[in-house]
Amino acid sequence: MVFDFNGTLSDDEPVICRIVMELFAEQGRPLSAQEYYDELAGLSDEVIVRKWLGRDDPALIEERIARYRAVVADGSSISPAKREAVRYAAARVPVAVVTGAVRAEVDPVVAAAGLADVLTTIVSADDVANSKPHPEGYLRALELLDGVAAGEIAVFEDTEAGVAAAKAAGMYVFGVLGTLAPERLAAADEIVSGLDVDLLRRLVG
Repeated sequence: MVFDFNGTLSDDEPVICRIVMELFAEQGRPLSAQEYYDELAGLSDEVIVRKWLGRDDPALIEERIARYRAVVADGSSISPAKREAVRYAAARVPVAVVTGAVRAEVDPVVAAAGLADVLTTIVSADDVANSKPHPEGYLRALELLDGVAAGEIAVFEDTEAGVAAAKAAGMYVFGVLGTLAPERLAAADEIVSGLDVDLLRRLVG
């Protein structure tokens, strides 16, 4: 079982949107929330910056991550219901996270939420050359979840890019509502309103 991080496991897309809007305004290239969700949600930091500013800017990305950590490094963006769901699944099947975020962003949140010890692996932007919608992250997770076939893996994603990546890797994808409109997740095998123990009980018993 594999979870996307931003917007899926971590309820943080509004936080990221606000920070990106602030940073791009400071760069003289304002971004609206609608534009963020329409054009950038689900993409890696490098792609977001390149697409909106037309250049690479590692320092700006570092600032984005620092501002993000200042808000959610306490684990507050992972709800109690999602923590319970992940622990329930991890007690029964291998559980991984595949994300376009870097480890510096993911690790403190996961640790503060008390989930670091139950995850089999985390595949982050640091581990791949190609971000979502490319399937590389999911294919890497498949290698690390040794002995599990792609078709046996359930993936939870909240964006088009994530759904496309997991589908391209041959996995069964649940589109999780909350970030994008349902029609934008239409390529998923199923669309669900959220993550909780009841849903995961249906999948893993």
